[in-house]
Amino acid sequence: MASWVFCNGCFQPPQATSSFSLTSCGHMYCDVCLRRGKRDECLICKVACRTVLLSKHTDSDIQALFMGIDSLCRKYAKETSQISEFQEKHRRRLLAFYGEKISQLEESLRKSTLRVEQLQRVRSSQQTAFSTVKTAASTPSAKPSGSLLFQPRGSSASERAESMEVDLTPSSRRKAASPTALSTSA
Repeated sequence: MASWVFCNGCFQPPQATSSFSLTSCGHMYCDVCLRRGKRDECLICKVACRTVLLSKHTDSDIQALFMGIDSLCRKYAKETSQISEFQEKHRRRLLAFYGEKISQLEESLRKSTLRVEQLQRVRSSQQTAFSTVKTAASTPSAKPSGSLLFQPRGSSASERAESMEVDLTPSSRRKAASPTALSTSA
């Protein structure tokens, strides 16, 4: 045991012929002093306590109380280093996963943005074409030529609008033809 270990009753260091015990309240006693006191009561603080015999078989947490600080630091530094490396390795793996996920989402966002821009351009060109057709149809002085249904796609709206001129003067053919004459001539 360490050089600072002594019996809290007789203040003697451990001997080859004596054994030491540790109480749950933190006092140490040699076997002689421990037998002099009441069972399950500390000689110093007089409170109820449990005792543990100190030996090579004592729990490692209790043994650590008697280790030299330098060896204890080396032991825990090694354990701490292993734990830190283990945790860091898993953090890096998780960060790599989220980094890849973010890259995929950014690529998806980029593609979606391009698609939205493309659709906005198509919509804008459709609105322009519609307003041209609407203007041409509502302006009486405009006299577009050709048929709307049969014009090629690339032709302008004014080329596609059909003239809807109506001749209101009576025709000699219309006057002469009776409803029955029309049905027989057809």
